[in-house]
Amino acid sequence: MALLRFGYDPLLLAKFPTVRGGVILARGLRNGPAPLALEEAFRAEQAAALARLGDTPLAEVPSLAAWRRAFRDFGAEPTQHRSAAEALLRRLTKKGDIPGLNALVDLGNLVSIRYALPVAVFDARQITGAVTVRLAAGGERFTELGSDEVRHPQPGEVIFVDEAGLVSARRWCWRQSAQSAARDDTTEAIITVEGHHAEAEADVRAALDDLLALLEAYSGGAFLPAILGPDAPFIEG
Repeated sequence: MALLRFGYDPLLLAKFPTVRGGVILARGLRNGPAPLALEEAFRAEQAAALARLGDTPLAEVPSLAAWRRAFRDFGAEPTQHRSAAEALLRRLTKKGDIPGLNALVDLGNLVSIRYALPVAVFDARQITGAVTVRLAAGGERFTELGSDEVRHPQPGEVIFVDEAGLVSARRWCWRQSAQSAARDDTTEAIITVEGHHAEAEADVRAALDDLLALLEAYSGGAFLPAILGPDAPFIEG
């Protein structure tokens, strides 16, 4: 059984020293349609998120504002390429709901809107070696969900990429790849929740605890969690 490995590149941490990443290396997962209890919890969290936001513009939510600054710092216009958390909350405030997809995605989205932080579930089956968050060189390979076309990131944008140059996410937390999306038969995954704002470490830690509780309740498996940043940039297990 191959190790799961995830970490932040030193050059990226020098540029973004405030980032805190909650990471779960997960094995033995069960996925599929969300059970009724998770569906109900997800709907309840959507209503709670709408109540918390009230009339507050998303750009004024501290965690989302910090992601906008990070996007600008690596050359992405945040109103064109929104962080995953902002995109979810924008869908919620404009459409009134977020549709369910499967248990792993739904519990990740539940935690994402609870904390206004991006949560990603990366299926590990096509990962080669370690996944590193780093600045793109431009030759790495990315395939968007629903497409067979291989594209390349812009040099200098932040990507999640393995040792074979396969990109799992572009523009940090803007969009996942087709290969990394959680499927009904996903059994191994790298799960992340990240923040840059002043309270990021406390919020990421709380979000990580919630993810672990939801995974244990609805997906089972074995989990190795960690909080990563400049002082602890890497995890494997």
